[in-house]
Amino acid sequence: MSDNLLPAASLTPVRPNLVGFSRARLEDWFVAHGEQRFRAGQVLKWVHQQDAINFDTMTNLSKVLRARLAEDTAIADPEVVTDRLAADGTRKWLLRLADGNHIETVFIPETDRGTLCISSQAGCSLSCSFCHTARQGFSRNLTAAEIIGQMRIATRTLGGWVSPLQRPVTNVVLMGMGEPLMNFDAVVEAISIMTDDLGYGLSRRRVTLSTAGVVPMMDRLREEGGGVSLAVSLHAPNDALRDELVPLNRKYPLKELLAACKRYTDAEARRRITFEYVMLDGVNDRPEHARALLHVLRGVPSKINLIPFNPFAGSGYQTSSLRRINQFRDILMQGGLTTVTRKTRGEDIEAACGQLAGQVADRTKRSERHRAALLTDLSAAQVAADVDSFCAAGH
Repeated sequence: MSDNLLPAASLTPVRPNLVGFSRARLEDWFVAHGEQRFRAGQVLKWVHQQDAINFDTMTNLSKVLRARLAEDTAIADPEVVTDRLAADGTRKWLLRLADGNHIETVFIPETDRGTLCISSQAGCSLSCSFCHTARQGFSRNLTAAEIIGQMRIATRTLGGWVSPLQRPVTNVVLMGMGEPLMNFDAVVEAISIMTDDLGYGLSRRRVTLSTAGVVPMMDRLREEGGGVSLAVSLHAPNDALRDELVPLNRKYPLKELLAACKRYTDAEARRRITFEYVMLDGVNDRPEHARALLHVLRGVPSKINLIPFNPFAGSGYQTSSLRRINQFRDILMQGGLTTVTRKTRGEDIEAACGQLAGQVADRTKRSERHRAALLTDLSAAQVAADVDSFCAAGH
């Protein structure tokens, strides 16, 4: 196992959870237990298209086989703790996992699609400075069942899977809590279920994986991921600034990252990489940053998403003005880069990009350090305010 990868925590379940079994894994299970391989497809369809919550409903299986499945395996989803609806129709679920960790999942409805933003870790193993999720620290990787459980809950809540042409979730973005490529095996297993015709039937082009730039795993995804769309959290046009905003850059600097992006686009027959760029006032939003970005992305088939920063308490950052964002966008577009400004969705329920927090048992102690720093800053601000009041009173 690569030293980049963090293993999914062993929850020592009494029975394996079939929600996270791809068709190949189900086939192996049935063959190992003396059953016919085709049973895997039947069970896959029951679990994901017909939303079975137990084995009694699987009427095309014999009673003996149903009893055996009920004894040896399970069908289980995370628990819905809260279900919040934003004014713009965005919906966010807070989900409790079996070990007490909590994750968040977001559904974004649009006229021509329904996009589900899925978490891949409890917390995040990286520490991007502008991201609320990162401030919560990291507990563990999610299992494939916990990743797909988010799909099951969203699909069920939004009306159910009717057919490939009638389904509430038409697109998936692995842009929720966590760095998906640090949980590679479980994420790829989950993608296999999402894109299986007997699972959720999504085109691989409708599944987007977002990464901060774990270069070795990007190459592995190119070989094993089967053509999913790739988004890269860039946020800076040079190593010095990106080291500050995305500390992973110290291990995989821009030159290595962009070379991996080029390899990915070469393998995917001219498909573009989507580069995410959060707009931070006075930090990375000046015209010279835009011109530098044009330079570093030369030769990489690219689309740029400019993301207005979504504030949270103690972040230390402010959102760039609309004038500055538009100026930045215009420079990129005049330089030949397809550029869009992402519309903020679900901000009133803290469902916007970078705002997902959940509740995790932080093994890294990162959340404690941020709280301590915030309290120190607040104390200093209160002292300054007291001094100003004292002086204003004429003392």
